[in-house]
Amino acid sequence: MQVLRTANELRRWSRSARVAGGATIGLVPTMGALHAGHASLMRAARAACTHVAVSLFVNPTQFGINEDFTRYPRAFEADCALAEAEGADVLFAPAVEELYPNGTNSTFVEVPGLSERLDGASRPGHFRGVTTVVTKLFAVAEPDRAYFGQKDAAQVAVLRRMIADLNLATEIVACPIVRDADGLALSSRNAYLTKADRTHALILSRTIRHVEFIVKEGERRASMLLAVARAALAVEPEVRVDYIALVDWATLEPVDMAVPGTLFAVAALVGDTRLIDNTVLS
Repeated sequence: MQVLRTANELRRWSRSARVAGGATIGLVPTMGALHAGHASLMRAARAACTHVAVSLFVNPTQFGINEDFTRYPRAFEADCALAEAEGADVLFAPAVEELYPNGTNSTFVEVPGLSERLDGASRPGHFRGVTTVVTKLFAVAEPDRAYFGQKDAAQVAVLRRMIADLNLATEIVACPIVRDADGLALSSRNAYLTKADRTHALILSRTIRHVEFIVKEGERRASMLLAVARAALAVEPEVRVDYIALVDWATLEPVDMAVPGTLFAVAALVGDTRLIDNTVLS
């Protein structure tokens, strides 16, 4: 596995890979602190593409004031080992100055409407930072497919709209949420949780399972499903709910009735750590 540090190196690699007919490039964008969830994205890319690139970049423009940019987990050597073990051909690990050479952009990519919903409502400017850095990565790597986890479902919706609106050729592939044995959705930020925090945080996945169960039993009304979710989360007073939502996954707009493909999503603070989780109802 090659470790590349500059945009020009990644672009040259991508174009060289395409010299062979039928080559396809899968990109797995990450902020590092890789775990089994990231590994599942790499395996999906490896299974579908002839070449796999993993980016490792803690993107400053998607963090708000007083968020955790400076303390976000960083584990470069372990990340390299995991990416290589999962068959990545290259790991793109640029410095901030490489992607933001003037310290900040004068050009940003925005998706008005979607970017203000769910996580975008709680973290103003977050999705603008995401769409801008992903556009940069797409411009440099020129991937056929890019792999993201369903845990970041709102991000997936925003990126799919961006791709459609800008007529970009890259396909966004959303891969299933990977959970620990206790049900907690894997996240690099789980490293922040104390033992007590982690116990409290399990209410998120329990609530999701409960909502899935009552949908299977026949309940479809959004008002009832959200009421059930609020009651379930209230069992853990240490968990401070940010949002509970039942939305159309493509538009992130609230729905009145759950139908197959409806997204049920929740975000909450556990201690000082903001966690998100969701399910796509069937």
